[in-house]
Amino acid sequence: MATTDMLKIGLVDDHKLFRRGLVSLIRHGSPDCQILFEADDGNDMQQKINPKDLPDVILMDVNMPRMDGFAAVTWLRQQYPDIKVLVVSMVNAEETIVRMLRLGVKGYLCKDVESAELSEALREVANKGYYYTDFVTRKLVHSLSRGDHDAMLNHISDQERKFIELACSEMTYVEIADIMCLSPKTIDGYRNSLFEKLKVKSRVGLVIFAIKHGLVALGE
Repeated sequence: MATTDMLKIGLVDDHKLFRRGLVSLIRHGSPDCQILFEADDGNDMQQKINPKDLPDVILMDVNMPRMDGFAAVTWLRQQYPDIKVLVVSMVNAEETIVRMLRLGVKGYLCKDVESAELSEALREVANKGYYYTDFVTRKLVHSLSRGDHDAMLNHISDQERKFIELACSEMTYVEIADIMCLSPKTIDGYRNSLFEKLKVKSRVGLVIFAIKHGLVALGE
């Protein structure tokens, strides 16, 4: 985060009307935020980002022309890894969220977000490094101690580790079953068992756990 109290923000979304709405929400709900630039997509962001005055947080859409959110986040990780990305999108497909988390985004919000939640999310991402709602929460990430996690990892079988690795992709459970030469029912059993073992409630929660504990690598 910037050394001053002002939080610097970038907006990347191809819907100008929605961007205006975000600007209004930020200005009314977060007067201590400064909007550095607005961009239509990743290509436009590349042109408008100033290396001498970088944003602390970029609000990023997923589906955009020319360079979409996936490509834009990948580019940011390579060029400016300290910039945190908070996705704001109507896309709530689990595969999309999993992919974005694998790329290293720090939060995922729906476009119907209220001003108070947006303000909280910006501050949480800037100060604490993440903000997850709906699929992932802070409780999910920090509810267990490191020792408990290590004990859990010791009880994960090789097959379960393989399942976790494949679950951290865009493959469906049926496709994972095919890759592992197992029945979809067996795959459902792995999933349910891991959810119980790791105390997570969704595939996205499983991905967060896997990333946090080095079972998969970011940016793949």
